[in-house]
Amino acid sequence: MEKYITASPEETEQLGFKLGKKLQGGEVIAYRGGLGMGKTCFTRGLAAGLGYTGEVTSPTFALINEYLGGRLPLYHFDMYRISDWEDLYSTGFFEYLEECGVIAAEWSENIENALPENTITVSLKSLGDEKREITIEGIELKAI
Repeated sequence: MEKYITASPEETEQLGFKLGKKLQGGEVIAYRGGLGMGKTCFTRGLAAGLGYTGEVTSPTFALINEYLGGRLPLYHFDMYRISDWEDLYSTGFFEYLEECGVIAAEWSENIENALPENTITVSLKSLGDEKREITIEGIELKAI
């Protein structure tokens, strides 16, 4: 487990970028953290680290945003409204697990029992203003 303190959205993006550079495909990133903690900001960096150059937005209303065109595809899920297995199946989550891309799941607490064993967890917590404590479990970034 590694802890980081970021002082701005740009620093949060940079941390996501570092993680994206390290990914090989097939990973699931489970985000933990409430509204406004920087999950989408982190994902912007993650996508950039995967080589994606387009716009990255919150999947709140779409449930899933696909970012293709980088060295690996990124599938960005919003699991906020997922309350049971039927809801989860309807998102296509299990089909995306079979792809060789990367899944980033916001509100992953709602699908805890469906997450693979080797899931990378990214927990974001506010320390006031734009400062965040970000804990990453399941992969080491400091070796970068």
